[in-house]
Amino acid sequence: MTDREKSTSFGQAASAYESGRPGYPAGAVAWLLEQVREPGRAVRVADVGAGTGKLTRTVVELGAEVVAIDPDADMLTTLRENVRGVPTFAGTAEHLPLPDAGLDAVVMGQAWHWVDVEPGSREIGRVLRSGGALGLIWNIRDDGVEWVRRLTAAMGGSNAEVLLATTGPRVAEPFGELEHREWRWERRITLPQLRDLVVSRSDIITASPEERVRIDAAVDGVMASLPELADGGAVALPYVTHAFRARRP
Repeated sequence: MTDREKSTSFGQAASAYESGRPGYPAGAVAWLLEQVREPGRAVRVADVGAGTGKLTRTVVELGAEVVAIDPDADMLTTLRENVRGVPTFAGTAEHLPLPDAGLDAVVMGQAWHWVDVEPGSREIGRVLRSGGALGLIWNIRDDGVEWVRRLTAAMGGSNAEVLLATTGPRVAEPFGELEHREWRWERRITLPQLRDLVVSRSDIITASPEERVRIDAAVDGVMASLPELADGGAVALPYVTHAFRARRP
């Protein structure tokens, strides 16, 4: 299965994605937008690859005017149920249903690693005003914690995890160098949410039945080793949020 096919597989697990995936630290999202804020005017933002609205809702809470764009109709349906009043459109970073130079910022959460960099950068540059910002953000589990490292080994590494651990993201014209900052934080997560986190991953959504049995058994072994999850309890799942931004000339 191609990366493009995997990138549009998430609608099959939209409810699990909404339950299992974390939101984004408000401070990190505010940093993505701080260069384009102006007194007395709401920032105009497109959340591209918006999924179920994990990033969208934080941008809304920061007072921005937001449109949400995703290629998957099922994900957008879930977004509309959870983030009321945000216009939604089908589209991708390479093909945005938006006018020229109408936005202050485009943000993408857990999504840029699916994008074809050159055409995606050109298209986002088209819809941004001069001085507008591109903001990219990922939540990555902190494998410095032993049980989290075992969970990652059981599930397998994702494209995003490999990218952030190696070269980091790349953008093309009209954008220059990306600035990068990190935020470390923890999320309390229950056993059902942890199971949803696992099954919301594209490699697992698209796995063969035989591979899924193997993955499920390995993940079950990790979960069984966490007494905090017994009887409806929760465990602290540590994250490193990586945020990147660049401005359009």
